[in-house]
Amino acid sequence: MNRLPFLFLFLATAAHAETVEVKYRGQVDLKPFTCQATKSSFVNRVCYDAANQYMVILLKDTYYHYCEISKTTVDALLSADSHGRYYNANIKGSGKNGPYDCRTHKAPSY
Repeated sequence: MNRLPFLFLFLATAAHAETVEVKYRGQVDLKPFTCQATKSSFVNRVCYDAANQYMVILLKDTYYHYCEISKTTVDALLSADSHGRYYNANIKGSGKNGPYDCRTHKAPSY
């Protein structure tokens, strides 16, 4: 029996897996997320897990996470004229604890 086709199938599947290092959380597997690149100079990529209302966002070269954030808010971020301005005004928040801070909102376990 030739196992070569099976090996190629396994390697192709493994190549699509992506894990990123998220500041204050550690490694996160992006398999359950829908990710979208942006043309912003500040917000480079937005990954969202709708089932857990959990967003991982790439700001410059660092991933951060936000908990209990609605799909409506993520969609508004992605459709904003300025992703950076929307993020700073509506997601990051002011002070230490923003409106979706994972220290005060439920963080999913994967």
